[in-house]
Amino acid sequence: MEGGTEAGAGKSGGRRPGLTRRGVLGAAAAAGAVAGAAGLAGCGSDATRATSGPSGRPTRAGGPVPTGVQSAATLAENAKPGAADWRIARLGAQQDIEGYTDRASARPGEPVALHVSTTAPGFTVSAYRVGWYDGRQARLVWRSGRIAGKRQAAPVAVGPTRTVHANWEPSLALDTSSWPEGAYLLRLDAANGSQRWVPLVLRSTDAHGKLLVMHGTATWQAYNTWGGTSLYQGENGSYGSRALKVSFDRPYADEGAEKFLVYERALVVLAERLGLPLAYTTGIDVHTDPSILGGATAVLSLGHDEYWTPQQRQFVTKARDAGTNVAFLGANTCFRRIRVEDAGRTVVCYKTDYRDDPAYMQDRALTTTDFRSGPAADPESSMTGVLYEGYPTDAPYVVHNPDHWLFEGTGVHAGDSFDHLVGVEYDRVTPGAPTPRPIEILAHSPLVCNGNHSHSDTAYYTARSGAGVFASGTMRWVEGLMAGGHDDGGDHGMNARTAAFVTKVTENLLNAFAQGPAATHRPAPKDNVQSVYG
Repeated sequence: MEGGTEAGAGKSGGRRPGLTRRGVLGAAAAAGAVAGAAGLAGCGSDATRATSGPSGRPTRAGGPVPTGVQSAATLAENAKPGAADWRIARLGAQQDIEGYTDRASARPGEPVALHVSTTAPGFTVSAYRVGWYDGRQARLVWRSGRIAGKRQAAPVAVGPTRTVHANWEPSLALDTSSWPEGAYLLRLDAANGSQRWVPLVLRSTDAHGKLLVMHGTATWQAYNTWGGTSLYQGENGSYGSRALKVSFDRPYADEGAEKFLVYERALVVLAERLGLPLAYTTGIDVHTDPSILGGATAVLSLGHDEYWTPQQRQFVTKARDAGTNVAFLGANTCFRRIRVEDAGRTVVCYKTDYRDDPAYMQDRALTTTDFRSGPAADPESSMTGVLYEGYPTDAPYVVHNPDHWLFEGTGVHAGDSFDHLVGVEYDRVTPGAPTPRPIEILAHSPLVCNGNHSHSDTAYYTARSGAGVFASGTMRWVEGLMAGGHDDGGDHGMNARTAAFVTKVTENLLNAFAQGPAATHRPAPKDNVQSVYG
């Protein structure tokens, strides 16, 4: 939910040219029963890597991945040669080349149509699968020949919901039958030298015994301003002119895959480097077909996963209650209640105009607004363990309980900190909000947000089923995996010491969660909410 105010102020993340972040803080963030009960002081109201000890000097990472949970398929895939040139070298103007697929995800072998508009006479398409690949992070799976290019029609905004559709003709069909499951970046290369991304998830049909990576495509689209509107702003930049429904029938703005690259890619790379058994899906696919959750050892929600349907939340909670571990590797997760239409091609969220949502008079539990707000308040903390509190902040991450198993091998002590790891949005354990107990606060990081003093919390609890649930409490957790390297764009000022710490903790988390319900092989959480918050 990045941004300034619900009135429509935006911001640029300053990450690198052509890659921005826009968003708006929901005015209803502290609305409903929870805000009153919580009494928040928060802002807005609305290869083995080295790890670092407290001195900042590297120490070696812990032991290897347990061989019993490594996957021959993952190891074999990542032994294939990576591509050194997969990144975008030149964006050019937006209209030089851009495109979208007719489905955000597909199973391998399902036809995928690619719609491209370009001012160049021709273009090519390269399909890169994201993974470890000896550190190159992507492998070229397929490349097209030269395809004739043409400039397609201008976008159309539809009706009172101000929904933008491109309605372009398909340029080619992708045969994905030989492509392995995973997260893909389709790179469009125009004859004039300009390039753009089109993201695509080739989802798994089964996740039994695997860590399920759940990509946040609904959130990608919520922030997409291509064609003039997003769920945050309209063509004049105001909140009041925003779209109430957004469609996947259009490209993504800027370089085409910002949310995936910033908040998701680094986790995929790490998980594949560890050789763990992995499956891939999206939040919308969990909503549509929850059978993918059956038998999964864990569900991984990535760095910015704000928009969920109530059905998706229900299915993930049910999986937790059946023994599937859950990791929330970001902040502001499951904050917005949405609806999907048109076979998952349209994301609906009326937000503060929820009374205009047709569902308001039909089934108020499905009204598209914030989960914690009326008319059917259901704060996300009952699932995540933490409650979203505000934007923006930038603060050190402060270790509270260094003896927890998740911090094994990091060498940290209580009070050790990692600059800039908390931001730009944050969550905390909130006494008075619905919260599973016992829950253990592992990091308790003081911060200031819009002049208000509060904390960000990393927390861990286990469900009665034995499933472990981890919440990082900061949106920068996945970004922290690549801090201080050539891929982080210098963003936020995080350094390599922070990357080593976040990497080791995440390795501990993934290796444990890959072994089944965490309570069966890891210590139970020790509730410390009273001692932390009084």
